[in-house]
Amino acid sequence: MPVEIDVAIIGAGVIGLATAHEIAQGEKVVFVFEKSRTFGLETSSRNSEVIHAGIYYPEDSLKAKLCIEGKNLLYRLCDRHNIAYKKSGKIIVAADENEINWLEELYKQGKKNSVEDLMLLPRTELKKLEPNIEARAGLLSPSSGILDSYSLLKFLYSQARGKGAEFVFNTEVIGIERAGTKYKIQIKDRDGISALIAHVVVNCAGLNSDRIAQLAGIDIAKSGYKLHYCKGEYFSLNSKYKNLVSRLIYPAPEQAGHGIHWRQALDGRVLLGPSAHYVKEINYAVDETHKQAFYDSVKQFLPLVDIEDLAPESAGIRPKLQGPGDDFRDFIITHEEKAGFPGLINLIGIESPGLTASLAIARYVSKIMS
Repeated sequence: MPVEIDVAIIGAGVIGLATAHEIAQGEKVVFVFEKSRTFGLETSSRNSEVIHAGIYYPEDSLKAKLCIEGKNLLYRLCDRHNIAYKKSGKIIVAADENEINWLEELYKQGKKNSVEDLMLLPRTELKKLEPNIEARAGLLSPSSGILDSYSLLKFLYSQARGKGAEFVFNTEVIGIERAGTKYKIQIKDRDGISALIAHVVVNCAGLNSDRIAQLAGIDIAKSGYKLHYCKGEYFSLNSKYKNLVSRLIYPAPEQAGHGIHWRQALDGRVLLGPSAHYVKEINYAVDETHKQAFYDSVKQFLPLVDIEDLAPESAGIRPKLQGPGDDFRDFIITHEEKAGFPGLINLIGIESPGLTASLAIARYVSKIMS
């Protein structure tokens, strides 16, 4: 007879870890299956580490609501458990009149989303805050910041284990089959293929979440669950740029992301990115020929930058539901009861602001589980 457990969480990125941390308790048997050798090796550790304010997303969307709730939960958690962060603030800059109009719309959107601390900055006020930044106007978001994402991941992993969650690494889920009111899960590890029974399955598989939903029997084309991989690259600037700018600086966003922005990491490194372009496969190499595009983007708001000071740094992949040219797509976080799969909870398209929203997403999952 296969082993029987209460909850199987698939994926040990920040969402899987936060969910395990939220739902693991006493008598509930929770297992987290991760195909990689340890937690958080994909999207969760290949991002900007930015704590977003909740400005960009449509009112009442999950992205807006969970970002704002998650931001507050995250700052409290970091304070309580000494996880490094910096509430540096962010300025989104406008290069021309069209972008000033767009900033005003973004300000209104933020207000609708209950982000109350936003300030529109004319050029003179912007120059007082950031003398080295060149722009026609700016939108200041004081509650934006950055955090040490690895310390957050490590904390959630440690806490979930302390509450009794079991983590099974180097283990790929290759089959999910309804077994009455439960699910038979086939797993593949170094010892071969085996199976277990779970009462509840929570799909937090990130870049592979559409494939896991399909394994469980969901028609991903019909459901609109098919993911598009969107690659973001980062370039670094050498140490002479350290402390040149004190806040996060963002340009007007592009269709697939928030635009190539300026960030000084907690360790002092100055990073530019991410870019955004759709790809067919997962590959974390940085294309050095993209240096010119990074330079051209950043030069608009930071004229002091020299192209020879840019060096390729890293890359990440976003699991986007929104394909090239598509309109906004929200997170999918749903209990698939109506589709005929009671006990199956799918989380699909958890991209930005997923890190910021992680603790709120975990609470949301806990509510729809019960």
